[in-house]
Amino acid sequence: MSDSPLGLDEPPQPRDPNASGVYRVLARKYRPQTFAQLIGQDAMVQTLGNAIRRDRLAHAFLLTGVRGVGKTSTARLIAKALNCIGPGGQGGPTIDPCGVCEPCVAIAEGRHVDVIEIDAASHNGIDDVRQMTDAVRYAAVSARYKMYIIDEVHMMTKPAFNALLKTLEEPPAHVKFLLATTEVDKIPVTVLSRCQRFDLRRIPAEKLAAHFGDVVTKEGAQAEPEALAMIARAAEGSARDGLSILDQAIAHASLEGGAVTGEAVRAMLGLSDRNATRSLFDRIIAADAPAALSLLRDQYDLGVDPQAMLKSLLETVHRVTLAKLGNEAIPGQAAEETAALADWAGKLGFPALHRLWQLLLKGHDEVAKAALPIEACEMALLRVIHASSMPDPGELARKIAEGLPIGSAAPAAPSAPAEPAAPRDFAQLLERLEAAHEHHIAARARNLVRLISFNEPVVEVSSHGLPGDLPRDFEQAIRRVLGKRWSLKVTDAPGEATLAEVKAVEAAAEREAVLNSPVVAAAFEAFPDAELIGWTNETRRTA
Repeated sequence: MSDSPLGLDEPPQPRDPNASGVYRVLARKYRPQTFAQLIGQDAMVQTLGNAIRRDRLAHAFLLTGVRGVGKTSTARLIAKALNCIGPGGQGGPTIDPCGVCEPCVAIAEGRHVDVIEIDAASHNGIDDVRQMTDAVRYAAVSARYKMYIIDEVHMMTKPAFNALLKTLEEPPAHVKFLLATTEVDKIPVTVLSRCQRFDLRRIPAEKLAAHFGDVVTKEGAQAEPEALAMIARAAEGSARDGLSILDQAIAHASLEGGAVTGEAVRAMLGLSDRNATRSLFDRIIAADAPAALSLLRDQYDLGVDPQAMLKSLLETVHRVTLAKLGNEAIPGQAAEETAALADWAGKLGFPALHRLWQLLLKGHDEVAKAALPIEACEMALLRVIHASSMPDPGELARKIAEGLPIGSAAPAAPSAPAEPAAPRDFAQLLERLEAAHEHHIAARARNLVRLISFNEPVVEVSSHGLPGDLPRDFEQAIRRVLGKRWSLKVTDAPGEATLAEVKAVEAAAEREAVLNSPVVAAAFEAFPDAELIGWTNETRRTA
């Protein structure tokens, strides 16, 4: 019942969002309230902490990074750190704000009068900037600093940016600007040069998975490690995206009355089963078209998006390539997946993997634009499988160079191309490096390396005149080109002449032989002032 006969008393107010019984989404509930809770941005936190302790605070900060990595949260934390007065009211700026004083509480609740948040997406005109620059001259009401947090600053117009320049360059001592953006390339360089820039990194999947595990525990729910890992991968480095997916997954699981399972997350996100992806990839490299299309249709009937299926195949090709390079397995990777990757890495050569990547990437783009996605995906897989019946270009070039017949009963398949023969000697090893465009390291080795012994995969060389960085660079170049680990063993002993010295001696001997030949000698007798500037070695030319 209203106390006023005219019904003019205060209308009902919305409930406090922090009150019990009002649900808050996980992305808001677990927003970082201290720098210690900020995930994956340790370098930035250390820099800010040192700046605060040394009283070397910039007047404008620019926070960049992809969505959901903590740009706005970091801006609010900086505002709390600079305005915190401590529980006793006598504190100064600190990297560890207390969270209980009036400025900290007001900033956390978004109601502090001196911390002004501006959404540049809707307030991006010159009039909005003029209002802000007019208000800048007035001192803060109750805080130490007046803070302007401008979110999505890249959406401001060019006149608005120009109007902000002077104030941004020389603001009053009591004002700090905090700019946040996801597209830093759209911000004028004149603005960038006036700000201290922090690039917030994507959060690693393992850190996200651990964070999501803590959130699940605090929420009184349960989740399988596989489900958390899938959510972390789907978040692509964004904590907010991941928490939104986790929120949905917990709600989905609670209806079933159980824990968040990998199967439920896979179905919710439309992801393909890892086992199904491995089976499909195995059928593709075996050129088994009917089985591959059948597996693809099975996944499609289960609700997996064709584009997501091709994305999973691309991830598989990438992991096989890394396994072939000798990289360590991804933390938390299943043992059967590690074994499968190692098996494929042994069967597939780098040319085949690069070809698979290009074909699948082209198919992924086609499916994204196709009017019939599943049909386009099937045609893309058939194109990949058809490529397995095509001869390998490198093998064709080798046969042509050696004069061998090109036709063969079983053309070389990209799934298992013939690996080139190992280099027979050091000179041939350098030729392989040059053929792979590793000209710089090959030239250094040709001029500086004095060989002692050559026994694959160990090349023993003399330390005399050898730069300290050459062995490491040489081993890395061989690994890139041959896909195998070779080692350059340095020994304190004299070695053979360098290949460059050998070539110089051979060239000098050949020149001397030319000068001593009867025809050339007779020519020099007839023309004493003549000079030998070149010659053609008939034996070398016809060899």
